[in-house]
Amino acid sequence: MNKLGLLIGGVFVAGLGVAIWELTQPAEPPAGTMVHPEPTALNDLAEGAPIVEVRLPEQLSPEAAIGQRAFEAVCAACHGANAAGQNGVAPPLIHRTYEPSHHSNEAFQMAVRNGVRAHHWPFGNMPPIEGLTRADVQYITRYIREVQRENGIN
Repeated sequence: MNKLGLLIGGVFVAGLGVAIWELTQPAEPPAGTMVHPEPTALNDLAEGAPIVEVRLPEQLSPEAAIGQRAFEAVCAACHGANAAGQNGVAPPLIHRTYEPSHHSNEAFQMAVRNGVRAHHWPFGNMPPIEGLTRADVQYITRYIREVQRENGIN
C-alpha cells in the first residue's frame, strides 16, 4: 500500500474515533458547571433577584479580598451580591459564560474601560465605568476568578 493510502486510512480511522467519542459523551454539562438560564427562566425571577446561586470560597487570597471590596463598592449595584447577577439589571459574572477561556482577564479591563455591547444577555449595553484603575480591575478580576473556581468554573 502506498503512503497516500495509509495517510487517508489513518485520517479516516481517527475521524471515526472522534465521531464515536462525541456520540458517547453525556448531553448534560459536567457537574459543577452552570448553564445559561433560559430566557423564560429569567421571567420567573423577580426584578432584581439573583440569577444564579453562588458559593463563596472559605478564604480569599489577599488580592481577591481587595477585589471583593472594590466589587462591592462599584460593581455589585448592577452585577449583584457575590456577582450573582440581578434579573432585569445585569448578568452574573459567576457563570460559565465568563470563564477564562471565553472572557480573558483583559476582557474585564476592556469592559470597564470601554463598556460592552449586549450580546450574551438581554440586559442592554454595559456603559464604561469611571473611577477604576487598571490595578482595581485586576483585583476585581482576581476576586471573580476565585469565586468562579469555587463554583466549578475554571
